[in-house]
Amino acid sequence: MRAHTARLVDDRILIETQDIPLPEPGPGQLLVRVHAAGLNRGELLSLRQQPPGEPVVLGIEAAGEVVRAGADARPFRAGDRIMGRCRAAFADYALLDAHDAMAVPERLSWPQAAALPIAAMVVYDMLIAQGRLAAGEWLLITGISSGVGVTALQLAKTLGARVIGTSGSARKLAALERLGLDAGLHTRAPDFHEAVMAATGGRGADLIVNIAGGSVFGECLRSLAFEGRLAAVGALDGVREARLDLAALHARRLMIFGVSSKGYGPEQRRRIVQGVVDRILPLYASGRLTPAIDRTYPFDELQDAIARMESNEQLGKIVAGEA
Repeated sequence: MRAHTARLVDDRILIETQDIPLPEPGPGQLLVRVHAAGLNRGELLSLRQQPPGEPVVLGIEAAGEVVRAGADARPFRAGDRIMGRCRAAFADYALLDAHDAMAVPERLSWPQAAALPIAAMVVYDMLIAQGRLAAGEWLLITGISSGVGVTALQLAKTLGARVIGTSGSARKLAALERLGLDAGLHTRAPDFHEAVMAATGGRGADLIVNIAGGSVFGECLRSLAFEGRLAAVGALDGVREARLDLAALHARRLMIFGVSSKGYGPEQRRRIVQGVVDRILPLYASGRLTPAIDRTYPFDELQDAIARMESNEQLGKIVAGEA
């Protein structure tokens, strides 16, 4: 089968097409004919941080049709339309663990389905499972124009929250107003505390989703309301360390939590997936929400998709696959 591999050459990610063996599903696994796969910035950052080595097949989420199911892969079977987290998604076929798989809502196209798994699981974890976002609360999202950021905005509005977002692009902030953004702050710098306080009437944000990274961590902490929660999600700025004001943490009863599934086992991941199925997918199945896709590229144009992502021009998810 064909697979699109990536390797780092002179600080440039080079995509090549290779023939690799067709994988065989083991117990609890599904062999899926991939129709579309989402591109995620985190895997590009990881590739750049690794020493040069053998080419790797990119892609950590996919949507497609089950071709063959291994033992104990219930409730899925051949012919089912599914989506989920996986490895090596940019290939003709991929293996999905059944506990990471979700049925694709009928109204979604393949690219729309491929845009959902990672973003939906992250957003469910940080807004609902850990963040406990409630109607009437203020949510601040740094780096809101990313795929996760836009999905978080969409879900937060269905929960009745009010949303502030930061971005280095005034154009993107203006576009997000159509999705319900209450206040857009045109900045990438740690200079938004006063604007957040003004927008919230001096209260501060009840929940902050920090996608931008360590360069704005301190400003996020300053911008929290009493008993506010801060979700550490990503580091688009590449800054992975920050100072922590312990006095503020103590006096204002703040909570800081991380959002990652790297240390999760099958049962913990199954709980997150079930939360998405119960709380988020019905919103897409009913048409109340639509996946926010920046662009969809044919698989053979994955190189262009990566260039689009690294240009920082995207608004929403970048997907490769069939229409």
